[in-house]
Amino acid sequence: MYNVLIVEDDAITRQLLEMFINNSDKYELVASIDDAELAPLYCSKGGIDLVLMDIRTAMRANGLDAAERIKSKYKGIKIIICTSMPEYSYLSRAKEIGVDSFWYKEVVGEAFFDLIDRTMAGEKIFPDSTPELKLGHASSSEFTGKELEVLRELLSGDSNQEIADRLCISVSTLKTHIQHLQDKTGFRNRTELAVKAREIGLVINDDTAPETTH
Repeated sequence: MYNVLIVEDDAITRQLLEMFINNSDKYELVASIDDAELAPLYCSKGGIDLVLMDIRTAMRANGLDAAERIKSKYKGIKIIICTSMPEYSYLSRAKEIGVDSFWYKEVVGEAFFDLIDRTMAGEKIFPDSTPELKLGHASSSEFTGKELEVLRELLSGDSNQEIADRLCISVSTLKTHIQHLQDKTGFRNRTELAVKAREIGLVINDDTAPETTH
């Protein structure tokens, strides 16, 4: 029997996960919380084998930050990141910090338990890519890494100079990236770009995102 900690701030999703774990003969629910900041504390008490971790949780706590702290201290604990947010950097960061598996939320059922079973058996299971999204006339796969970085920074509402300084590029180069984004998507200005990108969850800026986002 494996002991499970659920970290999920969406009440409906959390209840669904609790139900499936409670109905399993291989997994036992130890605790179910809505704040990732508390997850390392629960793990420090011992007895946790698996953490099902959302990324954006209550009090703006980031599940990836919590997962990194857990993995640095309790390497035997398996962590599966569970999210519906397609933010392109989440997948790569999860791999970098040593998360065991990554699951884009869908209907919980046999496929979900298969992922859990394989993870507990030592497999690392990650999707090949982030979900394909449509931003204006363009698919998300058409954007370069730098364009996505610029797109995320546009969510801040800061000036071109401030954004260019953070990205260590010139204002001229920044404007070129923004123009390329506008050309690909068909949006008329950076404000439209930022608003639509945030609406579909293609990029997330932690300083501007609402407290509860999935």
